[in-house]
Amino acid sequence: MPPLLEARELVKHYPLTRGILFKKQIGAVKAVDGVSFALDPGETLGIVGESGCGKSTVAKMLVSLERPTSGQILYKGEDITKLSGRALKAVRRNIQMVFQDPYTSLNPRMTVGDIIGEPYEIHPEVAPKGDRRRKVQELLDVVGLNPEYINRYPHQFSGGQRQRIGIARGLALQPEVIVADEPVSALDVSVQAQVINLMEKLQDEFGLSYVFIAHDLSIVRHISDRVGVMYLGRIVETGTDTEIYDHPTHPYTQALLSAVPVPDPEAREQRERILLTGDVPSPTAVPSGCRFRTRCWKARERCALEVPLLAVPAAFRDVDTPARHESACHFAEEKQVVPVEPQGGLKDKWADRPQFR
Repeated sequence: MPPLLEARELVKHYPLTRGILFKKQIGAVKAVDGVSFALDPGETLGIVGESGCGKSTVAKMLVSLERPTSGQILYKGEDITKLSGRALKAVRRNIQMVFQDPYTSLNPRMTVGDIIGEPYEIHPEVAPKGDRRRKVQELLDVVGLNPEYINRYPHQFSGGQRQRIGIARGLALQPEVIVADEPVSALDVSVQAQVINLMEKLQDEFGLSYVFIAHDLSIVRHISDRVGVMYLGRIVETGTDTEIYDHPTHPYTQALLSAVPVPDPEAREQRERILLTGDVPSPTAVPSGCRFRTRCWKARERCALEVPLLAVPAAFRDVDTPARHESACHFAEEKQVVPVEPQGGLKDKWADRPQFR
């Protein structure tokens, strides 16, 4: 049985041009450069990575807001990247999106009822005209809002309530897949928990599959079944949430996880944080070989010459270990001393000064 949704070697390059009348391409921004993953029914795939790594571009391609430069997106085994017209419209009904910013993704001149009911204007077969108000009120109730709010405008709601409206709009057409592009990053921490719990409840109730994109690693671990870590346009490590968080093998993943805040002060002081030197390379001038080599403590000559494949490291293929998952690193199985800093904060840094003792 094929996956519900699958990406195969997705590429999205934005051309850089020079000139006004006679434009000449002088390069390209390699936003996404060979991303592959699969999503099964009822599963949540988390995609994490720092800003600018290509997460949101992947999300836009999945819902056909952007056309890939090359590669395939398969929905139930059918390549949807070349669809148009009615065929694309039919697929879009089953793959909906929840956007990042609830303050800009809702039209301020439309009522909540019009916003949630707008998909029915595009797909009238889902709800007859006389039944739409009732359906919108049901959706408001499903996402935890008062159905009587149907005539209110977005500015009359809080950030968390607006995101619930965005989720209700995504549910209107009864999709099978929801692509959530950092849906809680603009919300307060307490509200984030409410929205995440709501999404989990809706997944159980409607059998939804999520592609959940975020940069908050703790949220991704809470909601995801599998996780893909992106760096500079590519997935560098993928596995179950336990494999990625408890047994990371790629140096970039290890560095990311070392920066996750730890609420326990004693555990925080005992943990060592991995220091990365240098800045993220520009997507217009991607390093040869491994893209992470310019910041990696394991980097050797081979890393500059060969592009590492996303595969299970050879040393783990025949071994029953949680580290047996795909990682795009030539030396993923090696344990080396890494550059670290003690996690003491001001207490350690200024311990020799009387006023901080």
